[in-house]
Amino acid sequence: MSVNYGHFPHFFGILCREVIFMYRCLRLGRLMRHIFTAALIVSFFVIGSRLSLAAAEKSREAPVSLPVIMYHSVCEKPPADYIVSPSQLDADLEWLESHGFTAVSAQQLIDYTNGKGSLPKKPVLITFDDGFYNNLSIALPLLKKHDMCAVVSIVGRYTDDYAAADPHADCYSYLTWADISELAASGRVEIGSHTYDMHSRNGLRQGCAKLPEESNDDYTSILRTDIGLLKTELHDNCGIVPAVFAYPFGALSKESLPVLRDSGILMTLTCREGMNTITRKPDCLYGIFRYNRSGLLTTEEYMERITKELPV
Repeated sequence: MSVNYGHFPHFFGILCREVIFMYRCLRLGRLMRHIFTAALIVSFFVIGSRLSLAAAEKSREAPVSLPVIMYHSVCEKPPADYIVSPSQLDADLEWLESHGFTAVSAQQLIDYTNGKGSLPKKPVLITFDDGFYNNLSIALPLLKKHDMCAVVSIVGRYTDDYAAADPHADCYSYLTWADISELAASGRVEIGSHTYDMHSRNGLRQGCAKLPEESNDDYTSILRTDIGLLKTELHDNCGIVPAVFAYPFGALSKESLPVLRDSGILMTLTCREGMNTITRKPDCLYGIFRYNRSGLLTTEEYMERITKELPV
């Protein structure tokens, strides 16, 4: 069999063109990879810049002024420093509503300080201390009427001992565990801790404050045990883990804060009066000021008192 070498130049030319084409394709592939890589770098830069700008915008946000109301008992007894009548509470909520205030929850504030969401133009936080039964029987229907929410901080021993012994009297009973569950299920009330058994001025200790001669280790152990007991009972009886802590009598010690943080507390409430400044920093929620709502004042007198520091 003979070979026709006359066709060889033709085939060689075709082969050369194919090799050149493949080489150009490879070069084009590398070029495309470079272009794709550059595009990714630019995209990351743009996204990163936008995130940085968003973070910068949040850091430049004006602080939010927050008045906080501190109620205790709501019942048909003669008004006193820690007792308001149902009509007074109704008038207070009506005043807030008609003057453009919006009740915010503790969770809204926690989310806001962690960079999530926004707050209304005129927020107000409503709180109730001690865990009176009338917070459920009287206050909750009024909160519903005015589309508002609140934090109710309970004393564990009051629920275990006093509520169980004499339940469901508006003027003096405390909330049972079932009552607390009902409040939480309403969607309008968050449950806070007011200690298990440190709401007392008996003896030397004032509330949960540290004694002058007490060592840090002894104090933190006592407080951790008390806070942990209420946290456990709330979880076991109601499925609730409190994020808010109200200092009994407003008596606090700097040594308490690490213990409260470790137990999951994200907001602490004092009895010191003043306006709060809320920012995007979570630490601003520790040591919240509150205005006690005395039943000896009219709604107008009280509201003038708590709003006088608001910016115009």
